[in-house]
Formats: sequence, structure tokens, C-alpha cells
Amino acid sequence: MLSTNDIYFKNQLLIAMPHMEDPCFSRSVTYICEHNSFGAMGIIINLPTSSTFDYIFKQLSISSTNTDVLDLPVLAGGPVQANRGFILHQPKGNWEASFETGNGIYLTSSVDVIEAIANGTGPDEFLITLGYAGWDAGQLEEEIAQNAWLTAPADEELLFHMPYEDRWHATAKAIGVDLNLLATEAGHA
Repeated sequence: MLSTNDIYFKNQLLIAMPHMEDPCFSRSVTYICEHNSFGAMGIIINLPTSSTFDYIFKQLSISSTNTDVLDLPVLAGGPVQANRGFILHQPKGNWEASFETGNGIYLTSSVDVIEAIANGTGPDEFLITLGYAGWDAGQLEEEIAQNAWLTAPADEELLFHMPYEDRWHATAKAIGVDLNLLATEAGHA
């Protein structure tokens, strides 16, 4: 069991190791929004779904004047509450259900930010996900100890600008790891 001096991974990126078999997390990069003694919550930032922002706007009966965002993909943020939307963004704004995850990055789950994005008055940088990833107390720490994940500092470029299909390799490369050189199975001595 870890001590009270544990290291928490809030505002960090988790990189799924190549041997990760869980289809929800295989080849994923997850931004950790909250991590404390009660557990962790994160948003997968590199798994686009077939849904678009336009689909979300229509589901919420929001008319959009911002045609630049209509075809942007909605991401699969994780397997927990997969029918609920979460917006990772910066800067803060005055949204109803928002909290800072670190370094000026915010997570919001209220409709007002989606309405603002639809009308071109939303945050400068954003992504919309359905669902989130969650870990019970000590679970994430145990998975990291078992080499299921690598950790990397959060990076605005990776979060908001890099093509989704490049994020897994690029995040690992940012910490000096070539995922192509890692074994796909864990060994036992």
C-alpha cells in the first residue's frame, strides 16, 4: 500500500503500454483530470468516435452558427458514463460545471460551454468527449506499478493540436520512449 506521501498524476498523461489488451484503453493516451487518495479520473484524448460535434448539437437541440466545428469528431473519453459529455478546454470561461485540472486547463460538463462552442463564443482550445476513465483508490497506482501505463507531462500541443492518430507515439516520444521497441508481452522471471 502506498503512503500519504504518494505521488499523484493529476495534469499528467497516461500512455497505454503496447501490451494493453482492454479495448477501451488499447493504444490510448489519457489526460488525468483528478487524482487523489480517493481515486483518479481522466479523459482519453486520442480515440475519435464516428460522432461529430454536429451530432452532439442536434442531440441537445442546439443550433450552431459556428460551421468550423460541425465536422470535428467527438472522442471516446472512457468507459464510465459513456453517454455523458465532457469538454476539456482552455481558457477557463464562466461555465456552470467546471474545474481546473492543472496549468490553466479545465474540464466542464455543462451544456452552456457546448452552446458557446456552437455559436463561436466558446473557449479557444477544446475537445468534446463522451465518457471518462475512472480508477478506485490505489487502482491507478497499482496499474502503473504493473507497467500498464507510462506517464508523461501534459502538453498543450498534444492535448489540443496534434492529430489524434499521432498522439500515442508522440506522447511516448516526448519522454524518450519508442513504443515500437517495447515488447508486447510482459515477461516473468
